[in-house]
Amino acid sequence: MNGRLKASGGAVGGGLLVAGTTSDAGKSVVTAGICRWLARQGVRVAPFKAQNMSLNSFVTREGAEIGRAQAMQAAAARVEPTALMNPVLLKPGSDRSSQVVLLGKPVGELSARGYHQGRQEQLLGTVTDCLAELRRTHDAVICEGAGSPAEINLRRTDLVNMGLARAARIPVVVVGDIDRGGVFASFFGTTALLSKEDQALVAGYLVNKFRGDVTLLEPGLEMLRGLTGRRTLGVLPFAHGLGIDEEDGLRVSLRGAVRESTVAPPHGAQVLRVAVCAVPLMSNFTDVDALAAEPGVVVRFVDRAEELADADLVVLPGTRGTVRALQWLRERGLADAVVRRAAEGRPVLGICGGFQMLGERIEDDVESKAGTVDGLGLLPVRVRFAAEKTLARPAGQALGEPVAGYEIHHGVAEVTGGDEAFMSDGQGRSLDGCRAGSVWGTHWHGSLESDGFRRAFLRRVAADAGRAFVPAPDTAFAALREEQLDRLGDLIEEHADTGALLRLIEEGVPEGLPFVPPGAP
Repeated sequence: MNGRLKASGGAVGGGLLVAGTTSDAGKSVVTAGICRWLARQGVRVAPFKAQNMSLNSFVTREGAEIGRAQAMQAAAARVEPTALMNPVLLKPGSDRSSQVVLLGKPVGELSARGYHQGRQEQLLGTVTDCLAELRRTHDAVICEGAGSPAEINLRRTDLVNMGLARAARIPVVVVGDIDRGGVFASFFGTTALLSKEDQALVAGYLVNKFRGDVTLLEPGLEMLRGLTGRRTLGVLPFAHGLGIDEEDGLRVSLRGAVRESTVAPPHGAQVLRVAVCAVPLMSNFTDVDALAAEPGVVVRFVDRAEELADADLVVLPGTRGTVRALQWLRERGLADAVVRRAAEGRPVLGICGGFQMLGERIEDDVESKAGTVDGLGLLPVRVRFAAEKTLARPAGQALGEPVAGYEIHHGVAEVTGGDEAFMSDGQGRSLDGCRAGSVWGTHWHGSLESDGFRRAFLRRVAADAGRAFVPAPDTAFAALREEQLDRLGDLIEEHADTGALLRLIEEGVPEGLPFVPPGAP
């Protein structure tokens, strides 16, 4: 490592922007992988995403809301996540509008047109200030772009792709998903659609999700270099089971497994089947990742009432539109199916918005502005939506085990009864949620990542469901997440030109990168 990379003495740390030919090209994975690889080299590295559109969010220790992908990347970098790492978070509330979260706090709702025609330009200074602060306090900052840098209709107001790279004068590496096909055309077209000034920052390409013999790819990579004057800095193989915290809950497959990896055999005699209702505007569906990590627990997302029939546990997850999701459950017959389950003593778990839906009534003049709406009536809870959002990192006890989580919600729950509190302070005082029969509810996201609590909860679920399921005694979710992040670091270390990446981070934009016509007007 040379002296420029180090941030000591007030020097600015190095930087790199990981862009993509498309959404889901692998930007988040590559960014996390580079962060983990650098952290293993002793580099003080931080992730950064100027603007993130996601329903999967996280709460930092200082009570700021950021995208879960950036929290995951911070874990890869072995640093504590902060609001600086994701200064602008957009949380869709419909196809046309989003809640704008600025530096971890909600500042209002904006239409897509309103955001791109005014607000976005105003935020560029905030974004560049956050990046500058991270570069001042770290050796390197690895930035993640959004969508494609070649979205020329949005270039004027861009602050997350080439707009950020231009403002901060950092090199750009473009990632392409070869598994989709057309990766050479995507690399060439992405570059050729950029202006001359933007092209001068594009320093190379990374092929992602390659299957097969890499020597068959090499002639194309050489031709691409001849056409663009830029090298391909790595060919990353397709790797199963690299499920990381996704950005967009709107695109989750309703039929797919929660993760690509094979379900481990059960520790006991039987498996435990978990059905997650894929409600509209589903948020923080990563809550069930810890369940899917348990040997013998089979997690699937469902959208039909009949798919609940063989489930041992039904989960109503978080949502950005509680009232809308409740209406969706009723329209599809899922609400009646959940009520029947509860009457039969079969387990149901509601998390955040799902918890609110299980209550007696919802008073919402904030999110949906629907006024008073009847809930499913399965928990003795009344919910009132407050204008101020609750953002917290609580900890306590549940089922005799320590548990921690995070809260992101406008709904304030008044618990009026029930068989027992769900989350408590360990001395009999309720902190959150409740249980009534086999129905459980809590506002705490991430609670199932607490290993002892998760195992205790699954034992209760198995008993209520009449299943001979026994949770494995040694499943450690945090350790599994660390293994995943190390695998991402391995992908970069073993399949990318790390020397070239390091030179870009240390030395900045290479001189003399050629222009590829026609370029943007």
